[in-house]
Amino acid sequence: MAYVPGVALLAALVVGCSADADSNANGADSKAGSPTVTPAPPGKYLTLPAPCRAVPRSTLKDLLPGAAELPGDQQEKVFRGTAAVTYDTDRKVGCSWKSDAPDATRSLSIDFERVVSYDPAVSDDDRADTVYAKKEKAAGLSSSTPPGPDAEKNSGTPDKKGEESEKGEKSGTSDSGAAKGSASPGPSSTASPSKTPAAGGSASSGGSGGPEDVPPSRILDNLGDAAFLHDLPKRSGSTAQNHTVSVVFRTSNVVVTVRYAEQPALVTQEPDGAELQEKAQALARKLAETLSE
Repeated sequence: MAYVPGVALLAALVVGCSADADSNANGADSKAGSPTVTPAPPGKYLTLPAPCRAVPRSTLKDLLPGAAELPGDQQEKVFRGTAAVTYDTDRKVGCSWKSDAPDATRSLSIDFERVVSYDPAVSDDDRADTVYAKKEKAAGLSSSTPPGPDAEKNSGTPDKKGEESEKGEKSGTSDSGAAKGSASPGPSSTASPSKTPAAGGSASSGGSGGPEDVPPSRILDNLGDAAFLHDLPKRSGSTAQNHTVSVVFRTSNVVVTVRYAEQPALVTQEPDGAELQEKAQALARKLAETLSE
């Protein structure tokens, strides 16, 4: 009699395990109501271009004046470029070029970074946008902030005081009259150009073609999904000025950086910042077109 219940119990266990196995085989979730996470879409780019072959030789000749006049072997070495040291060529690559001419030294570098998100809820493009935004912030720029904050700081109270003083001089009033005017100020007038510099302008003034005449760092339009230009002239003591222009842009999950610099041979010379900006932007647009092909 004791044997029969044991057989029945064993049979019940076998039936229960079989039912559970069939349930799992049919795709039923053992945890009812658990949310299903849809993976974010991958980025457009799965590979990166060969950086030292990304810039045509005709463009290099224009950006590196003097290189074309070098002897054959030296010329080839300049145009071949130097690949950046990287441990993962699927994620980050770069190349740099440098040319010495009698009047100045020009240098160029480009970097490609392919961003991959390992979070299934965050797309590669969104992760790349975060990487780009950090670079933009490091350059002191923000696409969400309206330009010209200095103009607002320089307007207001100082200009009103100037207006009140001017009113007092014209009317010949005493201090009490000026005080009465300050208690009931009239409508504000347009600020003097000398007190309100142009948005993003420089406080110092320079000669024609100097860095002060060049538009400052700024957000760029119609270049990839987002882009900015960072203009960084430097002068160190008695050495000639080294002027570097960087253009950074993002297209899908790839962030590209172009750096173009000039250092004149003489201390009295200043680089043409407008030319550096123009050529750096032109190269960036060519690279963006190449990536889109």
